[in-house]
Amino acid sequence: MTFFLETLLGGLLAGTMYSLVAIGFVLIYKASGVFNFAQGAMLLFAALTFVSLQEQGLPFALALLLSVAVMALGAIAIERAVLRPLVNRSQITLFMATLGLSFVIEGLAQGLMGAQVRALDLGIDDVPLFIGEVMVSQFDLVAAGTAAVLVTVLALLFNSTRIGVSLRAVADDTRAALSIGINLNRIWQIVWAVAGIVGLVAGLLWGARQGVQFSLSLVVLKALPVLIIGGFTSIGGAIVGGLIVGGLIVGAAENLAEVYIGAHIGGGITPWFAYVLALAFLYIRPAGLFGERAIERV
Repeated sequence: MTFFLETLLGGLLAGTMYSLVAIGFVLIYKASGVFNFAQGAMLLFAALTFVSLQEQGLPFALALLLSVAVMALGAIAIERAVLRPLVNRSQITLFMATLGLSFVIEGLAQGLMGAQVRALDLGIDDVPLFIGEVMVSQFDLVAAGTAAVLVTVLALLFNSTRIGVSLRAVADDTRAALSIGINLNRIWQIVWAVAGIVGLVAGLLWGARQGVQFSLSLVVLKALPVLIIGGFTSIGGAIVGGLIVGGLIVGAAENLAEVYIGAHIGGGITPWFAYVLALAFLYIRPAGLFGERAIERV
């Protein structure tokens, strides 16, 4: 029983980091209708920026502050220079634009900061802690706590402020939001800046876990099952469901499957099991657990 609880809890804690990438996806998609495939490249660029600043001798706090500024301003620049001119284009056009943008960002990161693997030390020791008889990772606990704090802040921002009300209005009906005087361009800039900062947090945590390397951008692929299962047609559902579903279902299920099913088929379940779950949800509940069901319009 103890081993089962350790496996389950480890999956729950690890899964929360998937939700950080998923949140960036959802915010941009709901505000502008763009499925930003470049979110993974933004995550990589953020981690590389922080590590490079530290290598120049900057203290942790200053490197973090500058990285926040770089990601916020960079995300706003991407929205203004790349995606705003493509407003009202087809979804596939916007998707291909972000796909190409991801390669541009990765190439820019490599040209400016090099391609070697960098170690990222956040000062969090990855040592075992015991909750009763159950052993957990201290790093996973801190990462999960960080994710929970960030999700709480975002939930308050988008549920209790004028910016949040404006974003929900844009997400529900863009034309109606424009008709009551909401500045759509300003909302887009804010959302992209927030997505950039979320990408920085996710990049630091993932970079500290597996090193800052170019495969870090592929973490974005693990966020896709979280989006499908949690549902990303609702801002509130995406923020709350992204964390809960990412932890409870994606992280925990793939951990348990690797241990209890992988032992019988030779292992290697973790890379693909989350996608099997996502496919099952597409058949059973296409809108996801927290998503809004499609409404047929006459």
